[in-house]
Amino acid sequence: MSLVLHTIICSTRPGRVGLPVAQWFHGVASKHEAFDARLVDLAEFNLPIYDEPKHPTLQQYEHEHTKRWSASVAAADAFVFVTPEYNFGPPPSLVNALNYVYREWNYKPAAFVSYGGVSGGIRAVQMEKHTLTTLKMMPILEAVMIPMVAQHMENGRFMAKEIHETSATALLNELARWAAALKPMRSGV
Repeated sequence: MSLVLHTIICSTRPGRVGLPVAQWFHGVASKHEAFDARLVDLAEFNLPIYDEPKHPTLQQYEHEHTKRWSASVAAADAFVFVTPEYNFGPPPSLVNALNYVYREWNYKPAAFVSYGGVSGGIRAVQMEKHTLTTLKMMPILEAVMIPMVAQHMENGRFMAKEIHETSATALLNELARWAAALKPMRSGV
């Protein structure tokens, strides 16, 4: 039984570092035997500021962009959010995307690959975890944190160090355990 893992590129900013970081992590995830790994780019969904007239718990979406986003989120068994830190918090694009749907997130585990300056994006992750638990998601402890991310970039590519590789493997192993454990809870949703 292969679990569907969505690695979500959370920044939509032109020139973002999140794209090469996510491409690296997706490469690692694609080799993990527990997952059918898929790379999801929030920029490709081009979600406007939340514009559905009805509450997301009703799942009565009127806009095509919401229906496409809903189908994408619903298709996954687990998530890895590749997230920067903006002003000690999450990127607005991620907050908006999380708020667009509700039931599609329920009873799914999530992990983080965060990047930034000296904090490595960890302050954003702490805030994002609060939102995830309200969506009935399970954020796991294991993570990949990349402080001073610019020092790991070479010709537009993220050059992972051993600590990043080791952290990614630990993250994926634990995420697979949670995804398998939570799957029965989603059968009635």
